[in-house]
Formats: sequence, C-alpha cells, structure tokens
Amino acid sequence: MKKRQLSVAAACAILMVAWSASSAQVVVQALNGKLQGTVENEVASFKGVPFAQPPVGDLRLKPPQPAKSWRGIRKADAFSPGCMQHKDISRGPWVEQYMLQGPTSEDCLYLNVWTPADFTRRRLPVYVWFHGGGYTEGAGSVDVYDGTNLARHALIVVTVNYRLGALGFLALPQLSAESPNHVSGNYGFLDGIAALEWVKNNIAAFGGDPAKVTIGGQSAGSGMVHNMCVSPLAKGLFRAAVAESGTSLTSRMKDLADAEKDGMDFIKSKNVSSLEELRKLPAEEFIPAPGAPRVLRFSPILDGWSIPGIPLDVIEAGKANDVPLLTGMQADEGSGNAPQTYGKIPAAEWHKQVRQMYGDMAEKFEQLYPSPDDAVASIVEKQSARDRGQASMYLWCSRTANKQNSKIYTYYFNRATPWPEHPEFGAHHTGEVIYMFSNLDKLPRPYTEDDRKVAAIASGYLVNYVRTRDPNGAGVPKWDSFDTTQPATLEISPETAMRPLMVPEKLAFWKEYFASPLAAKAPIF
Repeated sequence: MKKRQLSVAAACAILMVAWSASSAQVVVQALNGKLQGTVENEVASFKGVPFAQPPVGDLRLKPPQPAKSWRGIRKADAFSPGCMQHKDISRGPWVEQYMLQGPTSEDCLYLNVWTPADFTRRRLPVYVWFHGGGYTEGAGSVDVYDGTNLARHALIVVTVNYRLGALGFLALPQLSAESPNHVSGNYGFLDGIAALEWVKNNIAAFGGDPAKVTIGGQSAGSGMVHNMCVSPLAKGLFRAAVAESGTSLTSRMKDLADAEKDGMDFIKSKNVSSLEELRKLPAEEFIPAPGAPRVLRFSPILDGWSIPGIPLDVIEAGKANDVPLLTGMQADEGSGNAPQTYGKIPAAEWHKQVRQMYGDMAEKFEQLYPSPDDAVASIVEKQSARDRGQASMYLWCSRTANKQNSKIYTYYFNRATPWPEHPEFGAHHTGEVIYMFSNLDKLPRPYTEDDRKVAAIASGYLVNYVRTRDPNGAGVPKWDSFDTTQPATLEISPETAMRPLMVPEKLAFWKEYFASPLAAKAPIF
C-alpha cells in the first residue's frame, strides 16, 4: 500500500490507493474523517459523502447543520438515498435514466465527487451540479448526472442532494419565530449553500481548487443557481454559473408572508398545531400522494435573508454576486407537458389559445405567426413558443448585462435525442444533459455520428467554461458573448454556430408582450 502526503488549506490529506485487477480503493482525509472511494477507468469517485447532519427529529425544518466527524474509514462507494419525494420510475420523455430509481429518506444530505485518479497535488477546477425536478423530485445520483466522463477532462464534478417539497421549503410563522433570522422555508436552498461550503473546505483534499468553483443546474437546479447568484450567503463560494433551462423574465416566487399562509394551510390539512407535532409526523406525510396534482407549492421563497429578492431585481439594484453566466434553453421545452397535442393542434383550437394568451395583442401575433390551416398551426405553435422562450431569455440577459461586468453566453439547444418511438418529444426539457455531461452511454438510443459530434461540442464548451470561465477553445466553434447591440445566440446542433436571435419584427413584438400585463401568465418557456 502506498502513502502520499498532500497539503491542503484546512488539513493534511492522506491518499492511500489499494490496486486490484479491476478497480482500486482510494482513501482521502476530509475535514470530518477519512473517506474510502473507488477508482475505475482512471476516475476516482466518492459517493454518499455527508455534507450536513441528517435533518431529522429536532433538525427537521431547520437550516442544515455541519456534518459530524467520524472515526476510522467511512466507505463512500455507494449513493445515498434521495431526499423524500413521490417517485415516478418514468414519465413522458423523462425515462428511467432521468429519474431517481433508488430509495428515499429524510436522511439525505449527501453529495458525490468524481475526480481524476491522479488527483494528488493538483489544483483542478470544480463543477458543482444541482439537479432539476421542480423542487419536488430528483437527486444527485440520477444516471444522466454521472460525472465520470467530465472528470476525464481534468476537472472535478460534484452532485448534490437537497431537501425537496414541504420538507425543503415549508414556511410557517412558528418556524420564523424560532429562527434567529426571523425567516423560514428555503431549507433546501440552504442545503445547496452548505454543500458549497463543504466544497470550499474539503475539495482541495480531492485535488480541487476551492477558488475555481463553477455552479450549474438545470430547471429547478437552474433556479437554485440564479438564487445563489444573488444570495449574500453564497458570496465568494463560486466564480461562475451555468443555468440550463431556467433563465426567464417569468418569476413566480412567493414572499415570506404568502409562503407562511400557504404553510398554515398545509399543517391544518395534517391536523397538527405545534412544531413538536410537526417534527414527529412520519416523513411520508410531507410528500404528495401518488396521483396528486403536480403543483409547485413548495419552492424557494423571497425571505429577505438567504434570497433577498427576485434575482433580476437584485441584479438591477447592483447587489448580486457578479459572475459569468452560461445559460440556454431547449428547442422543445414544452413537449413533455402535453405530448399528445404538442405540434398537432388544429387551427381553430390554436386561434382560440392565441386569443386567450395574447389578448389585445392577438391580431399582431397572428400577423407575425399566420396559421391558415392545421398543418401550419402545428408548426406555428412550436416556433412561437421557441421564439417566446428565446426572447424572454434575451430580455433577461439584456437587463443583466447592463448591470454587471461579467460576460454572459447564451445558447439554443436544437438536437433531439434519437427516439424513433417518440419523435414528438423532440429536443425536450432536460434532453441536453446527456450531451453536456458527455453521457450518451447512459441512455441507450440509436445515436449517429451527429449525436457524438454534438456531445463533444457541448461538453467541450462546458469543460472550457469550468476551467477558464470562457466556453471557447480548440476544437469548438466560436461562441460570442452576449451583446445587446446584436441579438444573437449560439445554436448547438450538428452545425453549431452563432445565429441571429430572430427577425427584428418578432423581437419587437416580444419586447412589447413582456412589457405588458399579459406576460404575468406567460409560461417559463
């Protein structure tokens, strides 16, 4: 057995590697104790690493507390349970590889680390990933988030669990009263910050540079990222951000008062009247019953402390954490919501929806997006949704670019994962993740050379960005940073290139739309 010494800021880390024919074990000294991971195919992984104490008993519905130390060597060779949630094995385009398949538990505050096997004495950039799932489902252990293939490019990947649903975001006057900060809710968000603090204090032991941390997330994870970009509690914990499918002018975050009222309705439905009773309820009482409507009832709250305001408002006030942002959307974000009708709407029904959505702007909309028959209506439904989403992101970035020094990079992902049985899903919500993580092997599909090309380009951009805060580099097409004078974006496809956002007349329409009261009911994408 070999022993090597590695100096880190917080502690002296000891690396011990025991090789076998097929794999190896590797032991690292973290702040709380020794962790034994595994080495396979030149990548070391540490799974199920505690970054906070189990939020159970008296710690339920409280901010995360630092993990306790342990004696001896703790095995870190298996994922922890995901946080409490109602699990779907598969739903719509989100097949098994996109969903949590393992067990759930209230004891779930763990993270996972992938790092090159030769990580000793290195100072590698770090990518910390927050999963999607509408703040109600998901975990850092989901197949498509596996960090192995990115870690082969000399960086470290960390995936994180955070509390979900009511256990993660329930606010109550009683909870606010017991808090020294006079707030409640946002426990799941605070879990994410605790994970970043763990990274800052421990990642050097895994070969990482705590000064070169990039945070990333998709969908709800993108919301976590945007909120961290304005949270004073996250200041200094990262230097760049990635927000996949989550940059939009549409924000429906509750303030603390409204969240507390909603919380009171929740506890009344559970027939409890005290925090003591609430903390003794079975954890299953906090998750929706199978078949219940999927309503985004519990999610991050504008509490004035951990999240001081709607991110765009905080940015425009000049009070955000000024870091570079890489952000974008899928071509078919909405395809999973109504796959039976997506792109198949009759013209008469489409005209009815247009009048409902665009009100007194409907006539102008119809002039820009005419739909004289069923075939054209189906095309227009898709294209107008794509333009609306891109315009929303562009206008958000325009307002941000005027208030920060750091660069922004926007993309439009236009490659549908091959699925001959379900072409209706197209480039669906979350579909870009396997390309960004270079994880085509995680999802068996009839890939072509174009898919492998897109995966190489998309993951190449991400690796460059985590390393340098600039996605550009050898082997990938030029990606221009955001410029308000030239509305353009990078289209990621087999023919990846910069392209104009849309024709000026359509962009002018969407500017007018998002400046009107009608936009209050606009979809996020």
